Amino acid sequence: MAPAQARLRTVRPDGTPVYRHPARPGAAQVQVTRIDFEAEHPHLPPDHRHAHDFLVLVYIERGGGTITLGGRDTPLRDGDVHTVAPGEAISSASLADLHHCRAWSVAFTPDAVPSLASVSPLAWAHHPLLALFSAGSVGSTGSAGSAGSTGSAGSAGATGSGHVPEAERPRWSAWLADLAEELAEPDRLGAREAAAALLTRVLIGAARLAPSAPAPPDPLVTRVFDEIETTFREPVSASDVARALGYTPGHLTTVVRVRTGRTLLEWITERRMTEVRRLLRETDLPLGVVAARTGLRDAAYLVRRFKGRYGITPERWRRSERA
Repeated sequence: MAPAQARLRTVRPDGTPVYRHPARPGAAQVQVTRIDFEAEHPHLPPDHRHAHDFLVLVYIERGGGTITLGGRDTPLRDGDVHTVAPGEAISSASLADLHHCRAWSVAFTPDAVPSLASVSPLAWAHHPLLALFSAGSVGSTGSAGSAGSTGSAGSAGATGSGHVPEAERPRWSAWLADLAEELAEPDRLGAREAAAALLTRVLIGAARLAPSAPAPPDPLVTRVFDEIETTFREPVSASDVARALGYTPGHLTTVVRVRTGRTLLEWITERRMTEVRRLLRETDLPLGVVAARTGLRDAAYLVRRFKGRYGITPERWRRSERA
C-alpha cells in the first residue's frame, strides 16, 4: 500500500522494509493510488509485509480477502476504511487471496494539510482530523505494532478502522477520484490548494467514523512525549530522555517502538524536523539559528539531516513553500 515512488528507508531486524514518503518540492505531500490486487507487487517481500514512515488511509470499494494490520487479521469488506499509522506493519499471506479487492490508498504527511503542518507529531493522536488514526495508533493503549490493539466501531475489531454506510460510498469514491485528478496535474493553478482541501474533506469523513470515545492514552508514551516536548530544542539524545524517566535507553527504546511503531530517537528526530519546517516556513532565520533552536549541532548538520529525510535542502524547501 506504499506509493509507487516511495523509497526504502530502512529494513527492520525481522526483515520488514520501511518505506519513506517521496519528497516532491512544491507539490502537495500526498499521493492517491487506485489499488488493484490482481496486479503483482514484485518489490514486496514474500509475505508482502512492509511499513511506512508516513500516514496511510485505505478505502475499500470492493472487499475480499484479509490483511494483517497491527498484528491482527483484518477482513477487507465493502465500505471499510482502514488507517495505518507510521511504523505499523501490514502484511498478507498471499495477494491471491485479495484478487477480488478494489481499493483506494491515500498516503500523506502532515504537511499536506495546512491545519496539521505545524502540529507537533507528538500531538497527532489528539488532533480531531486524525481521530480514526488515534483509534488504535500513536499514544493510544492499542498502539501501532501492539498485538493488543483496541478495536473501533464497525470494523470487525480492526484498529484504526471504520465502516462507510452504503448510501455514502459513492461520495467517498468521488472524493478520492477528484483528489487523484488534482494530483495528476500538480502544475495546474490551485492544484496544491485543491488537493489539500480534498484531503481535509476525506480526513473529516474518516474522523466521523471514529469511536465517540477515543482510546485512553498510554501513560508511559505520554510521559515520553512530554519529556521530548520539553527537551527537543536542546542537544538531548535518546539516552538522556530514558535516564530522565528512570529507564535504560535500550529498554525504553524497545518499549516505545513496540507501542508506537517508532523508536525513541525517531520521535525526537520527528519532533525536531517538524519545528525545523515551521521555522523555515514562518521565519527568515538563518540555518545556523534554526539548528540551534531545534537541538541540532550546526547548519551543516541540519542540511545533512534535512536532505537525508526529505531529499531536498532546507533553503530549497523554504523557497518552494513560499512560492
